[in-house]
Order: sequence, then structure tokens, then C-alpha cells
Amino acid sequence: MSRPQSQAEYLARLVPSSVAGINRRSLLAGAAGTGALLGTGLLAGCGDDAGSGGSSKDVSLGSNQSDPKPKDVLAKVTDGFKTSSGVQVAVNTVDHNTFQENINNYLQGKPDDVFTWFAGYRMRFFAQKGLASDISDVWSKLSGYSDAFKKASTGDDGKQYFVPATYYPWAVFYRKSVWQQHGYQVPTTLDQFTALGAQMKRDGLIPIAFADKDGWPAMGTFDILNLRINGYQFHVDLMAGKEAWTSDKVKKVFDTWAGLLPLHQPDSLGRTWQEAAQSLQQKKSGMYLLGLFVGQQFSNDEQDDLDFFTFPEIDPAIGAKALDAPIDGYMMARKPKNEDNARKLLEYFGGKAAADINLKNDPAVLVANSGADVGGYTALQKKAAELVGSATEIAQFLDRDTRPDFASTVMIPAIQQFIKNPKDIDGLTSSIENQKKSIFTD
Repeated sequence: MSRPQSQAEYLARLVPSSVAGINRRSLLAGAAGTGALLGTGLLAGCGDDAGSGGSSKDVSLGSNQSDPKPKDVLAKVTDGFKTSSGVQVAVNTVDHNTFQENINNYLQGKPDDVFTWFAGYRMRFFAQKGLASDISDVWSKLSGYSDAFKKASTGDDGKQYFVPATYYPWAVFYRKSVWQQHGYQVPTTLDQFTALGAQMKRDGLIPIAFADKDGWPAMGTFDILNLRINGYQFHVDLMAGKEAWTSDKVKKVFDTWAGLLPLHQPDSLGRTWQEAAQSLQQKKSGMYLLGLFVGQQFSNDEQDDLDFFTFPEIDPAIGAKALDAPIDGYMMARKPKNEDNARKLLEYFGGKAAADINLKNDPAVLVANSGADVGGYTALQKKAAELVGSATEIAQFLDRDTRPDFASTVMIPAIQQFIKNPKDIDGLTSSIENQKKSIFTD
């Protein structure tokens, strides 16, 4: 499942309208524009248009997979379900922006039986609000999932509400041919990483491709620096509002990032992640910290030239084993019209057959089910799976590990302000902390 294509889509994915203290309309109006207004009725009517009406031979699926590649892959998966079960899946595909913008109203109205969504806070939020069904019985029939995936699918009440399908680690990507041409070596420490960037500059390359026009990509840089400097537990506690943003630990993260910014592609706030990825693809940049989906910007012939390394160690006592690896999958509406078929579909989504279809058709993701035929993985996918398998801790990404209102209304502008002016770290962290207090005590 792909990342959002614009800031409007990112914000829409992030903020359920019922989160206290957020005026969703005013938050999104400037970014979403008229397209969101025109789309409001489209998503709300998905459940009605599905025509499922209690038939024993169909089930409806609300999907945000509107990009050509993931949409085609999902069609193949649902075709496989129909072949094996005889049940027709009415897939209601809505563009990313409209789907995420209207998800809360959609789930409180007449939603489809099953819908695409995400692990982490976003899943737990709707489970806690009673807008999704307990699917623990489906989980009792699934195999091939680690305890980590089950935990990521579990609500605050200990029940399962989510079936994971795909995931993708974040790492530092590069083109092997460029590195071979210049004789670069993979850095294992921050000093080596910085020295490598300086050498790339001398060689006429942009050391680190970078983009944050859409508001979320730079969150990955904060995540990995915090994980490397302060460790996983501090990171998740910070995301949960349990640690102070004014602490010396957080200031060290921003200070370290400020030292690296000269190696980053300039003017990042006017660039999309796709454009930054294209600079790597065009051999103009030497590295790019992003998710595995960066491969979507490379042709099939170029996939073998793409490689990565995990962001290097900063503190030897903490190491370099923690990383971001977001998980995407499916949930069931609170009152599905065709509950039996919905549970059957979720069981299929969580099974080996669906995983095999996913990995055969999309080299930009990994499948969550370990029983899948990973012989179909590309070399890059195999390496990515090994990276995640060797991780001691896995984070879900900043926008999924914290309250959505905090991520969208505080962290997006704060990080973008930092990128524009990295010198006022004290003022930045004080501002974040003050806003955090009002949100997390809400």
C-alpha cells in the first residue's frame, strides 16, 4: 500500500474528525480544496452502492488503493478470493485523499463490510471508538504471523481488529552502479556517514535526496535519529506524550539533524518524495532515506541496481537495530451487511494465497505472512525482509505512533520550521512541548 501523494492526502489519512480539539474542516480546507468537498458524498455512499444487501454470494470492500499498481494487485487478490470461495467482492475504490478525509463519517454511516487501513494508533483509535469489529476469531484461523504482527493488530482491549497484509522498512537507499563508480563503502557510524556525504559533494552529487512538501517524509529522519540517539523506548514514550520535548535528549536529535542538513537536497519543502526519488534514479543524488516504496520510481530494468543500508549507529550502547517498518492491511466495519463473507475475506487476505499474489505483483512491499512463497522476492525484497527480521525493535512511523492531531497540527509545521531555520532548537522544542501538553491532556 502506497504512501500519500500530497499533503492534503496525508492530513486526510491522519486526522479522524472526532479527535477532540481539531476542526477537521478548517484543518483540511486549505490543502484539500474543492476536490475533497466534491468527494464527500462519494465515500459516504460506498456501503449503499455495493449492493451487498445481505446476499450470501457477495461482500463489499472499501479501498483507498487508487494508484494503478496497488489497485491492480488488489484486483488480483480479490479475484483469487472469488475463485476459491465463489463470493464476489464489490470493490469500491476511492481516491486516497477522499477516502482518508471522510473515513470517520464513512465508518459511522453505512460503510463497506471490509476496508483498507493501517496498524498502530490509527487501528486502535477506531477499535476504541467502536467503529470496527473484533476479528479475534479470524486470527484463530490464521498462521504464518509472528507475535509482533499479532501485537500490531491488537486493540487496547486485547482483541484483534486488523489483518496485516504488507509492510515496508525505511532505510538509506542508493544505486549500486553509482557507488561502484566512485568506490563508496557503506558507513557503519555517523562519522563515516558524514564523511561519505562530504565526499559525494566533492564528486558533484547531492549527498542525500530530500523532500517534505507533503509534510510526512521528514518524519522518517526524525524517527531514525531519535531511535539511534535515544533508543526505542524513549522514542515510543516521546510519541505517547510521556517524555518532554524540551529534554536534552530531544534537543540532541535536532542538533544532530542540523549538522546533517547541509548534506540534504536543498529546497525540500517544495519537493515531493517522488521527485526526490527521481533524483536518486537519475543518479543526481547519492542516497535517500525512505521506505521500500522508493522502488516505484525505478523501472523494472533498474530494480537490480537499487540497494540500501540501515541508518548507521550513533551511540554504540544503543546500536542500529531499531527501525521504522509501517504495516498496512484490512479491518471490518462494526456492523457489516455480510458478516460471514467479510470474515471469510479477511481470512483470505491473511492467508498464504493472498500473500503470494501480493509479492508476485508488487516489488515495492513485503508480505506479512511468513508462509508466503518468498522465492518470488526480488533481491531487494529479500534483503529488506532480513533487515526487518533482524531488528530488535520496530516502530510504525511517527504519524502512526502518536496521536493523529499531534502529528498533523504540531509535528508537520514544527519539522518544516526546523528545516527552514535549524538554529532555534530551544524555541522549537519549547513550542512543541507547550502544544503537546494541551493535546495530550485533552
